[in-house]
Amino acid sequence: MVKCLSLKFEIEIEPIFGTLALYDVKEKKKISEDFHFDLNSDQMKGLLRLHTPHTAISTLARSAIFSITYPSADIFLVIKLEKVLQQGDIGESCEPYMVMKESDSSKHKEKLEKLRLQAETSCSRLGRYRMPFAWTAIHLVNIVSSVGGLERSDPDSDSERKGHGTWNERKKKGFERMSVGEDMCNFATFRPATLTVTNFFKQEGDRLSDEDLYKFLADMRRPSSVLRRLRPVTAQLKIDISPAPDSPHYCLSPELLHVKPYPDLRVRPTKEVLEFPARYVYTPHTTYRNLLYIYPQSLNFSSRQGSVRNIAVKVQFMAGEDPSLAMPVIFGKSSCAEFFTEAYSPVIYHDKSPEFYEEVKMKIPANLTDNHHLLFTFYHISCQPKQNTPLETPVGYTWIPLMQHGRLRTGSFSLPVSVEKPPPSYSVLTPDVQLPGMKWVDNHKQVFNVEVTAASSVHTQDPHLDKFFTLCYVLEEYSFPFRLKDCIISEANVEGELKASMTGLRGALLDTCVRFLHQLLSKLILLIVHPPVIAGQIVNLGRAAFEAMSLLINQIHKNLEGNQDQHGRNNLLASYIHYCFHLPTAEPAMPPTGGATPAYELPIQYATLSRTTARPSTLHLARSKSISNSNPDLASTPTSPDEEVQRIIGSKLLHEELALQWVVSTSTVREAALQQAWFFFQLMTKSMSHHLFLSSRIDLPRRQRFPDRFVDDIAALVGAISADVAGRYHKDVELVERLNSSLAFFLNDLLSLMDRGFVFNLIRSYYKQIANKFHTAQNPSSLTALRMDFTRIVCSHEHYVTLNLPCSTLSPPASPSPSTSSTTSQGSAFSSMHQDQGVASMFELSVPFRQQHFLSGLLLTELSLILEPDGEGVFFLHKKAISAVHSLMCSHDADPRYTDPQVRTHIAQLYLPLIPIVMDTLPQLHDFTDTSPARGRHAPAMQDDGDPDNGTISQSVAMAIAGSPLPHAKAPNFTMPTVAGRQCSSLSAECSRTLLVSFLWVLKNADAALLESWVSDLSVLQINRLLDLLHLSVSCFEYKGKKALERINSLTFKKSQDMKARLEEAILGTIGARQEMVRRCRERSPYGNENVRWRKNVTHWRQNTDRVDKTKTETEQESVVDGNLATEASLVVLDMLEIIVKTVLASELKESVLGGVLRVLLHSMAGSQSAFFLQHCFTTQRGLVFKFPEMLFEEDTELCADLCLRLLRHCSSSVGSVRSQASASLYLLMRQNFEIGNNFARVKMQVTMSLSSLVGTSQNFNEEHLRRSLKTILTYAEEDLELRDSPFPEQVQDLVFNLHMILTDTVKMKEHQQDPEMLIDLMYRIAKGYQNSLTCA
Repeated sequence: MVKCLSLKFEIEIEPIFGTLALYDVKEKKKISEDFHFDLNSDQMKGLLRLHTPHTAISTLARSAIFSITYPSADIFLVIKLEKVLQQGDIGESCEPYMVMKESDSSKHKEKLEKLRLQAETSCSRLGRYRMPFAWTAIHLVNIVSSVGGLERSDPDSDSERKGHGTWNERKKKGFERMSVGEDMCNFATFRPATLTVTNFFKQEGDRLSDEDLYKFLADMRRPSSVLRRLRPVTAQLKIDISPAPDSPHYCLSPELLHVKPYPDLRVRPTKEVLEFPARYVYTPHTTYRNLLYIYPQSLNFSSRQGSVRNIAVKVQFMAGEDPSLAMPVIFGKSSCAEFFTEAYSPVIYHDKSPEFYEEVKMKIPANLTDNHHLLFTFYHISCQPKQNTPLETPVGYTWIPLMQHGRLRTGSFSLPVSVEKPPPSYSVLTPDVQLPGMKWVDNHKQVFNVEVTAASSVHTQDPHLDKFFTLCYVLEEYSFPFRLKDCIISEANVEGELKASMTGLRGALLDTCVRFLHQLLSKLILLIVHPPVIAGQIVNLGRAAFEAMSLLINQIHKNLEGNQDQHGRNNLLASYIHYCFHLPTAEPAMPPTGGATPAYELPIQYATLSRTTARPSTLHLARSKSISNSNPDLASTPTSPDEEVQRIIGSKLLHEELALQWVVSTSTVREAALQQAWFFFQLMTKSMSHHLFLSSRIDLPRRQRFPDRFVDDIAALVGAISADVAGRYHKDVELVERLNSSLAFFLNDLLSLMDRGFVFNLIRSYYKQIANKFHTAQNPSSLTALRMDFTRIVCSHEHYVTLNLPCSTLSPPASPSPSTSSTTSQGSAFSSMHQDQGVASMFELSVPFRQQHFLSGLLLTELSLILEPDGEGVFFLHKKAISAVHSLMCSHDADPRYTDPQVRTHIAQLYLPLIPIVMDTLPQLHDFTDTSPARGRHAPAMQDDGDPDNGTISQSVAMAIAGSPLPHAKAPNFTMPTVAGRQCSSLSAECSRTLLVSFLWVLKNADAALLESWVSDLSVLQINRLLDLLHLSVSCFEYKGKKALERINSLTFKKSQDMKARLEEAILGTIGARQEMVRRCRERSPYGNENVRWRKNVTHWRQNTDRVDKTKTETEQESVVDGNLATEASLVVLDMLEIIVKTVLASELKESVLGGVLRVLLHSMAGSQSAFFLQHCFTTQRGLVFKFPEMLFEEDTELCADLCLRLLRHCSSSVGSVRSQASASLYLLMRQNFEIGNNFARVKMQVTMSLSSLVGTSQNFNEEHLRRSLKTILTYAEEDLELRDSPFPEQVQDLVFNLHMILTDTVKMKEHQQDPEMLIDLMYRIAKGYQNSLTCA
């Protein structure tokens, strides 16, 4: 945005007018229209009041918004100043401004008064004429670059930054050497600047052309500029240059229309300046624009006789030849009326061959005729008043007819000039025609050069488009015969000409095609929907229109590759379908068939409303033939040819025609359509939906919505495209990927419009085509990737759940026995099932499951195949398949339609086979137990020697004091199951985590009774595998804490890792040595022992540059989410453990399964868990110990030892509720043990040993909290009425006392680490305490 603030000269004697425009020196092109501004004082404006009685507010603008599509370092803002015409050349006019100063006003007082008097006289007499005065230019890159700008010593201008002091000064040489990059030409985000331009250059009368200006501008950039040595015109022009706001107030468009927001009509406006881009801008016209720009360039009257020296060119836009028909369409400049009927060029004093730089802007009418023309009248202006001498004397005339053969004439013209007024009917001819009896300047030579350009959404200015649109108009208006250039268009040749014009569209400029894209496509669609009728015969142009459309769309796609979304869809075309496309809503006018017969007045109706019975049967039989004559073979006998025509016309539906033409297309047309299949698919989809809505067919049963022939065409089309995907996947990788996703989106849309059974058959046929290629495929993984993408897109349908029939039974309808697997009833029907075959099939990808839940079956089958461990080269598909399932579950979870728990149960039923799939994948999952903190009973033994500084006691010392009979270096309790030949997990941590969260979602939402029934049917091996999976899930989602999250965030390499993964996927697209190399790299340890320097993502500088600094709030939010997820996952695992326990109660599997259940339970107790979860966990643990005490007290010592350690650790928790739960559990454990054998020796021993391990090694151990818990246990024992008379309370008291003593002495050991004698003494006392405990036991 440029704001003109003030313009001051040393002397103020006359009004001065300014013009701004942008020029690109490199392209040698003016890249904006002129913006005129007037900064004169009211006193100066008053001098011209005679000539400007009315001033429109739109001409008072002082700020302008310039658009720059192609920023460049070669763009200059050129400022030209003009003054009122006066006697004397430009040099004489400038002299006072160069010599005189306001400070010397007393010295030149008389001279100044004389000058003011002269100016006043000139203004009153010559106020309508201007003369060139001075100019300057601002190099925009100096304003917007962050390097530095114009310097104080620069003779062109001084500048200052708003609120930022002066600019940094730079050495001129350094600046000249500096290469100007694109970052320096950022015209959108630079700092606003206020410039004071101090020096202007005098205009040279013989160097006013644009060519001369470009030379001056190029010279300005040189250090030793010739211009800098010239004597300047001293002035002060203050302007603001800043980035334009997003929605400026009080803004006028180039047509002077108000742009919202425009709150007050009385406020001085800002003008939007039209851009003339340096290169093509591929943007369609979305608003009406019809502007014409006239640029008079030069005139040569050197051989013209008579007094012809001060020449002004008057430009008029004429609607006819009468002078009164000059139209008021010429835009005013500054401080004047809004529109004029004439415009004058500036006058160069005493120059018979002047050059011009004037721009005349016109708002021309939309419906131009052959009479509209531009009239140029040349006047000699008498600067000095003389008797009997008029102010202006006409000395020549010339003109340009604007329309020729229906086309607007633009471009550069060299015209002869007539000395006399043109004769009548001159406007239909060009001045080049030697009219008899006319006198011409210089013997009819071309002496006047002018350029005419248009910015129009009406006139294409392209011969190919013009011909096509003209022929369409001829058909619509039925105006035969019609003259088109040298050809007469008649009913006989219009079909051939129209087809030729459609073929010729490929020769049109792409820039013009894009600008008129919406009109072009709409006309082609109209020709398909409404085939023209000529002389009672239908002309079927569907094939030609489809061909033209295919080639046009493909050309746009190829040339505008940067303008596409992730699926390869061009944004211009997508926006056309979304915003502009609609089916034609009225029938075209019917041609007259006889002399007196009136044209048929058809009702205005939706174009595709049709009776299908009226379709000619030949269209049904001979599909591949283009029908261009009347067809007598109708379903019912018509009463007249016109009725026949009407019926045929009414039966064309766009989606039907597109499908038909696509199916029968061949060679280049078919290839072009395939390249942009998405466009035709979306066009068909929108046409189908519009048709259903407007014809009220949306309420019909789906099978009756579309005729059979269209359904057949769709089936043939999908089959052919599926074959293309399967057959060309290794040759045209990019095309096939686009085609595959386009087909998937199309079928997704069809599920909303057509019979769903039919669409499912189309999906099945696609699968068959791909499957047939698998055996012979060179690279099956590429086909799998395509099929996976296809499935993901189809499954993203908004009614995906409903399409899968979640409430239906698995038994086929013809089954003699009623299905027992239905979940539609309110109460679950599964509680009574045990060995029901129906339940088993619900958890398998069985044929009944895949038939009933079609889309879900496809998705899970793909996942199952991709996760097979022996699948070679498909590991890059893991993420694709797993994320597809995961994103679907996320959408179900967030969908407000599925919040009801019963509904969720039905949805989970669609994913039940996922549970066995994940169980089978267990060996491939990432082992999260490796990275999680060691939590096995003796896990801290890994650090064999305690660190004396951190106050812990060596684990080996603590265990030796306790007299532990167990070797402390035992393997951890839980190890991931290993599979022979498997070196490491093949699934990444991210994929494993996503798969596990999907698995837990199904477990959480599935019907509990159904899960029970399924678990009861599993073998011991399968249940143990399920337990291993639950164990891994607890490790995977364990809460790491805020500090761990902060540490992870600070070492994020997400960007580089993502890029690496994408690169690997790209490489793996083809089979061979590269794929093998990447696979081997993946199988190695992440950064192995190889000492390579190029791994930038493990160097320190990389960590710093890629670090993602999160705010404290974000980190806290993340930790809350992480904690909630950990709790949720653990609770789901706990529920599943309850189900497993419930099912094994009645079976013989206790021994082998219950130990596993308790191990998972203990594992979940060992991690960082929320108090909410621990409350439920302790409840489950107490129930388990109560039901199966022999599991702890008669069998493996390890389980009892682990349980005691976990309970004791939670007894020292800082959370009161956790301590109370842990104390209760520990007391009940002792009590249970006592009731079995009248003492609790085992628990005593394990508690004592656990205490030594806990106190000796735990850093965050709290002695005070543990003492409170021991006191709680003692209270329980004292108040237990059932065992009050038994030795149990006394034994508990002894144990607690002993534990207190050991606790005290162990804590003292930490304090006396440096006193050997005291240490030995304490060790002895502790050992005695252990001995006493064990003796009691």
